[in-house]
Amino acid sequence: MNKHLNLKRVGRGPGSGLGKTSGKGHKGQNARSGGGVRPVFEGGQLPLFRRLPKRGFSNAKFKTVYAVINLSDLNKFDDGAIVTPELLKEMGILKNQLDGVKILGNGKLEHKLTVKANKFSSKAKEQIEKMGGKAEVI
Repeated sequence: MNKHLNLKRVGRGPGSGLGKTSGKGHKGQNARSGGGVRPVFEGGQLPLFRRLPKRGFSNAKFKTVYAVINLSDLNKFDDGAIVTPELLKEMGILKNQLDGVKILGNGKLEHKLTVKANKFSSKAKEQIEKMGGKAEVI
């Protein structure tokens, strides 16, 4: 079946019934290119989403957001170094501390380090201790 058979051919002469203004009426907002109103517009009446009361409580304002560091980022430190959030910020690895620092297990750690952070993923803790280092929660 040819999919072009059931398309409306607008703006084509008298027999089609869709000549002249192509079924758009005369001028007006809907006759313009890009014209028309957004789907939820109610003609200036106060929209439904503003008529309904606000409900519920969002805890998003109070959630804890951690600055995350991967194990691969810690390879910049020498063996036996004590890594603290202050040191990470000083070296430019950490932009801002947010509500704390969390160490994630992405990458491979190549040095024995003592890492002090607010949180560790289980994989990160495991790898730090496997290298003979210490993961200290502050």
